[in-house]
Amino acid sequence: MFTRYAIYYTPEPGSPLAAFGASWLGWDSAAGQSVDHPVVEGIDLDAVTETPRKYGFHGTIKPPFHMQDGQDLDALEQSLRALCATAAPVTLDGLELARLGRFLALVPRGSATALGSLAARAVQELDQFRAPPSEAELTKRRGAGLNPAQDAHLVRWGYPYVLDQFRFHMTLSGRLDKAMAKATEEVLGSRLAQLTLNPYTISGLTLLGEDRSGRFHQVSRHAFTG
Repeated sequence: MFTRYAIYYTPEPGSPLAAFGASWLGWDSAAGQSVDHPVVEGIDLDAVTETPRKYGFHGTIKPPFHMQDGQDLDALEQSLRALCATAAPVTLDGLELARLGRFLALVPRGSATALGSLAARAVQELDQFRAPPSEAELTKRRGAGLNPAQDAHLVRWGYPYVLDQFRFHMTLSGRLDKAMAKATEEVLGSRLAQLTLNPYTISGLTLLGEDRSGRFHQVSRHAFTG
């Protein structure tokens, strides 16, 4: 049914942040359906959010991967459930809007060390389920201009931005020029100010699967109960 899997943080379905993210991006991964964008004067949200839309509103913990031969979804779910049963919720000082290169995202305010440690556990402890990347995938990733540490992670873990190179973020746009980034940032700032994001607690992880059209769907949610 699914071509790839990923472990993300996604806000609780029905929460204000989840509703905002689904509407802003135009895709609700929990419901597995498209959502109408809000009308924003002067901004084509369909174009602004085209790149991140298929993933749904999320923060990456273990990046998308193909299933290793001999492994299956049931075993992956069981292992993720076991990991989450030994992890405690992570409370951040908050989430804030930031520009990361040419795109916009929510990022942690203050220390994110505990969240980084949790992501490292997921990357390492669930790695037996990940098939190695193809040569084409390696070449594509290297086209972004990786540093030596990122390239080493790409070879070992299938993705360059993990472990010491990890930076948690919840993407809200594709790559934007300066004028559009400024306009979009202003709109996002006013809308996010209406949400309670300080402090903010990460209370579990979500397993998602990518369908053949490239859209990611929630498979299961797992609360931290450690």
